[in-house]
This record gives sequence, C-alpha cells and structure tokens, in this order.
Amino acid sequence: MTLFDAVLFAPVALLIALTPGPNNFCAMNNGIRHGIGAAVLATTGRVVAFAIFLSISAVGLGAMLLASETAFTAIKWIGALYLLYLGISAWRSREFSGLDLDGAVPAVQPQRRISRLMLQEFLIGISNPKAILLFAAVFPQFIKPGQPAIEQFIYLGGTYLLAEYAASLFYALFGRQIRRFIRTSRGAQRLNRTTGAFFMSAGGLLIGTTQH
Repeated sequence: MTLFDAVLFAPVALLIALTPGPNNFCAMNNGIRHGIGAAVLATTGRVVAFAIFLSISAVGLGAMLLASETAFTAIKWIGALYLLYLGISAWRSREFSGLDLDGAVPAVQPQRRISRLMLQEFLIGISNPKAILLFAAVFPQFIKPGQPAIEQFIYLGGTYLLAEYAASLFYALFGRQIRRFIRTSRGAQRLNRTTGAFFMSAGGLLIGTTQH
C-alpha cells in the first residue's frame, strides 16, 4: 500500500467520519459553548479512543470482541449509561457551561477545560459500539490480501483519524453558527435541554439494541 492508496481512501473515511452520532454532536455542542478551537482540540480524546480500537483490530482482537456477545453487550451498556448520565446532567443543569450570552468566545481556553472536553470525547468514543464495528468489521474490508496488514492499518488508520478532525471541525463550525441564535438565559436553558434530550435519546436507543 502507498500514500496514494490512503489518499483514495480519504473520501470514504470522511463520509464515515461525518456520520451523525454522539461524538459529532459533542463536537457541535463544544463549538456552541467553547468555540471552534476548543472543539477541535477536544477531538483528540476521540481520536485516542479510536486509535485504541484500530490497534485492537490490527492484531485481530476486534473480531474476537465482536464474537463475544457478553463483552459486546457490556460495552453497549457502559456506553448507554454514560450517554444517559451526560443527558440527565445537561437537562438538569442551571449553568451554561462557559456559554457567554453576549456571543463572545474566549480567545484562550483554560487547560483544565480543554482536558475535561478531551476526556468527555474519549469516554464517548471508547464506549461506542459502532466504533468497534467500524474498526473490527468494516475497516478490514479495505485491507488488501497479500500485503503487510500492519502497514495498511497505519496508512488507512491515519487517514481515518485525520478525517475525524475534519468532521469535528465541520460540526463545530455548524455549532458556531447556531450560537448566534442563543442570546438569552432562556435560550441557553433550551440549549441545555436539547443537548440533554439528544444524549438521553442516544443512550435509550443504545439500550434498545442490547435487547436484540
């Protein structure tokens, strides 16, 4: 595999990365509340989680995880409960999580806040069963037999992880546009409840899939 093959894979990777889901909604939410730069930096947490899945898939453990119904169901439950926790916390919040109602975004984000946003992205990513399916089942379909698998995983995996940053930027930009419509405390409260409703719905849907 060559760098050219990775470039050809880039549009596919970007389309997959742009698929709506909890992590991308998190990036949009961070774009609204903390600004585009903070949202993109926070994506590093997601990328670390996905890099772990990529490494697991590269050594063949991903298929074993998918084959273990107990392990896969456990990950689903962990992910669902975490999304429900985020949703309930956002819904009940009376704070606006750094949202400045005059529309300004701080030029410099406190390091502690960025670290917290990275951790949130990581926890959402590492407990997302769709990511396991992507790297353990779908991703290997692009691996060419007869060529060094590890090298291909590095090329394709690196391309996909970069696509996640691009997707995060897209959603953060969209979130920045939404921000202009939030000018009052009531509007910010609606944002909290919308955020909470999305995460709770995502958690509920994930719980529903564990019943099948």
